[in-house]
Order: sequence, then C-alpha cells, then structure tokens
Amino acid sequence: MTTPRLPREDLTAAMAARRELGPDYDDAFIETVVDRIQESLDARTAAAPRPWPRRAPEPRSRGEGDHSLAMAVLSLLAAIPLSAIGVVNAGLPGLLFVIVGIVLVNFTYTFRPRR
Repeated sequence: MTTPRLPREDLTAAMAARRELGPDYDDAFIETVVDRIQESLDARTAAAPRPWPRRAPEPRSRGEGDHSLAMAVLSLLAAIPLSAIGVVNAGLPGLLFVIVGIVLVNFTYTFRPRR
C-alpha cells in the first residue's frame, strides 16, 4: 500500500517563491505549507486500514454463569484422594494417569461448545 506524499518539487517551488516574495509573505507561505501537509496527512489517514469493531459480549441470563472457578476447585478437591488411590494401587503410573485424567476433564470443560 502506498501512501500519498507531499512532492519534493512542490516544496522546492514553494521555498523558491518564498525567497522571491520576501519576508512580507511569510505568514501566507506558512499557512499554505501547513495546509498541504494537513491534506497529505488526511489522505494517509483515509487510506489506512480500519480495525474491525469489537462486539460487546452478550449478557448472560441468571442461571448461565461461568463455572470455571467451581470446576477448578472441584478438580483440586478430587485430585487429592484420586492421587492417593492411584499411587497406592499403581505407583507413579497411577499418579500420572489420575493427573492426565483431571487435566483432560478440565480441558474438555474449558473448550466445550457454547449453546
């Protein structure tokens, strides 16, 4: 994407005209240059891509709250006895099996399809 630029030839011609006119026309010269720079900036702003507007989150009804915290707490509470049972019966592989199971349950809960 190319952005319009203020041509150097225009600025050079404007500076030459300023020298010819003398210091009496400095204010007019400055206003002209500022206007041209403003036009160039406006053209760049208009050409810039605009980000997509964000949608506001949909309000939830009373019984439809997010239960992520409850799921995390229940997972931790269930992990304690399940880990003990897994270690007693199968050792380290039993512990790993319990941990992987709890992680999978939390993962599927987190990424479940929303209604």
